[in-house]
Amino acid sequence: MTHVVTDNCIKCKYMDCVEVCPVDCFYVGESMLVIHPDECIDCGVCVPECPAEAIFPDTDDAATPFWLELNKTYAERWPNILQKREPPADAKEWDGAPDKFARHFSDKPGSE
Repeated sequence: MTHVVTDNCIKCKYMDCVEVCPVDCFYVGESMLVIHPDECIDCGVCVPECPAEAIFPDTDDAATPFWLELNKTYAERWPNILQKREPPADAKEWDGAPDKFARHFSDKPGSE
């Protein structure tokens, strides 16, 4: 079992989840964070910390196979993030915006 970061993280990229993760399983891309499914211990402490409500257990309907695979793929490519940073200045404007993956996902790594 694992948790999965989904599309509402894109362009919001709040990092409250990073601060509470006991196993440091978050990885940072240019436009979002992902969880490494092989490192996540399924504790769930990150879920209530996400202001964008973008994290779900892999048993939830929102955590489709697409999102599980995306998290796994990019957790292996992007740098591990160990400390909370400030979200983008316009994060609140992007929270809940439609079609964020198709329009704003970047496969580029973020800075650790």
